[in-house]
Parts: sequence; structure tokens; C-alpha cells
Amino acid sequence: MTKNPIINALMATLYIVVVASVMFYGPKLIEPSPKETVIIPIMVISLFTLSAAVMGYLFFYQPFQIYFEGDKKRAVKLFLQTVLAFAIITALILIKFYILAL
Repeated sequence: MTKNPIINALMATLYIVVVASVMFYGPKLIEPSPKETVIIPIMVISLFTLSAAVMGYLFFYQPFQIYFEGDKKRAVKLFLQTVLAFAIITALILIKFYILAL
């Protein structure tokens, strides 16, 4: 990833939008609905694991690189800025949808 916390947060948001879109629109594209089998829990756990890995990469990769280069303060600052940027993006999205729901 980058050393820009806003880009990192936007990439995390984009990943969430893609996954949520596939989860929402995917079943609508498959007709008829598949029978419940063991594949459904396998896919849910696989998606959870993939998401944890992607988010870990987006939030932690650059801070860990910087940390192990010896600049601990800059590493913590980048991580916290990324989390803050992601929180702001999330809040703006929630506010937008709350206003639209009124």
C-alpha cells in the first residue's frame, strides 16, 4: 500500500463496497436459489478470512514496514491516520444514507 492514509482508507472502503455488492447482487443473478449445503458456511468463513487478510494488508503493511525500519512514531502515526480517515469516510457514508432515509 501507500504511505498516504487517505488512499489506504479509500482502498479499504472500495474493497468493502465490492464485497458488499457481490453479496447483494450475486444471489439475484443466480436463479433459482441454490440449496443450502456445506459450501455456504465454507464460503462465509473463506470470505471472512480473505477480508481479514486484505484489511490487515491495507491498514498494517506500511506501518509495519516503517516500524521495522526504526521509525516507530511515524509508523504509529500512519496507522492512526489511516484508521481516522477510514472512520471519517464511514461516518460520511452513514450520514449520507441517514439523510436519504429521512
